[in-house]
Amino acid sequence: MSAPKKVVLAYSGGLDTSIILKWLQAEYGCEVVTFTADLGQGEELEPARAKAEMMGVNDIYIEDVREEFVRDFVFPMFRANAVYEGLYLLGTSIARPLISKRLIEIAEETGADAIAHGATGKGNDQVRFELSAYALNPDIRVIAPWREWDLTSRTRLIDFAERNQIPIAKDKRGEAPFSVDANLLHTSSEGKVLEDPADEAPDYVYQRTVHPEDAPDTPEYIEIGFEHGDAVSINGDAMSPATVLTRLNELGGKHGIGRLDLVEGRFVGMKSRGIYETPGGTVLLEAHRGIEQITLDRGAAHLKDQIMPQYAELIYNGFWFSPEREMLQALINKSQEHVTGTVRLKLYKGLARTVGRWSDYSLYSEEHVTFEDDAGAYDQKDAAGFIKLNALRLRLLAMRDRRLKK
Repeated sequence: MSAPKKVVLAYSGGLDTSIILKWLQAEYGCEVVTFTADLGQGEELEPARAKAEMMGVNDIYIEDVREEFVRDFVFPMFRANAVYEGLYLLGTSIARPLISKRLIEIAEETGADAIAHGATGKGNDQVRFELSAYALNPDIRVIAPWREWDLTSRTRLIDFAERNQIPIAKDKRGEAPFSVDANLLHTSSEGKVLEDPADEAPDYVYQRTVHPEDAPDTPEYIEIGFEHGDAVSINGDAMSPATVLTRLNELGGKHGIGRLDLVEGRFVGMKSRGIYETPGGTVLLEAHRGIEQITLDRGAAHLKDQIMPQYAELIYNGFWFSPEREMLQALINKSQEHVTGTVRLKLYKGLARTVGRWSDYSLYSEEHVTFEDDAGAYDQKDAAGFIKLNALRLRLLAMRDRRLKK
């Protein structure tokens, strides 16, 4: 296969992607375009521009995509209450399709014939980046240096960086204590001190949340407003999607909410242990379920819960742009037509709990469920026939079994 002429690289400005940038230039003799996304990871991104310029890059894309990330990716996912393997809120998974989308768009804008990423050959991200890329441009060439080069150890990476005058942060000269990925939805930490799942993670691993034991001794109450399944306000103040999540991160982190120690089943087959912090997402999930409790019909709610694991697995495995995910999304979006109202939550010592909810679209009828006089709203005698009809098949089964025993 001939060498690519121009490659768009997903570039963080860190050591690994800087080495990849130089490796692409040296290995293929190609022009490199860099794309750095501000996904709310909380880092200054301008140093990435300076480093790319120093390494001879002419086309440098640094973009704030926080609003698009939350509006078009995080919120649609949260309408489904998506949780992978019962616990994980998919913070890393949901960011990858957006990055891939921009890589493909920039490749088209700049006439590049390939894209590149820094995901390793052991993880899920390589799959997510590339499935998304091929779904958007079936002819694109994808370069994954970790699957090609011989820089298979930290020592070799450092040696390559020093030979090529790539700046190395002092804390990168030794073995990093753990690997971190962050965006506005979550922070994930993996590797090194976390690799033995029998050992409790040291507290310094956590970056967004205080230890629940050190959280305020007084609970805090907040109200989240929803429209069609999406959070639109906090305590009555209207906010944009990214602003909502940013504020919920602050509130959740303050109260030690959203910590998760998980051993998950990767799509590529192995199990991995990660420490996740999703403070705002954990509060949002609780609130969304709270408003659905009064606005969503039982049948619709139960159907959503049945398809949720499949929907979550599609996102985890990298199939955001697949027809099946889009079909499920259409069903989920339909369910949210009347998921509008307000939820009151209590934040305290690592927990977010719904304590009140109200909506103009509420299906809750106090006169039907009251233990007091319901003024004829519900005739309890109707329950007898309902129970008898539902019991009919059970009675027939029991009659058969009793007959066979004779």
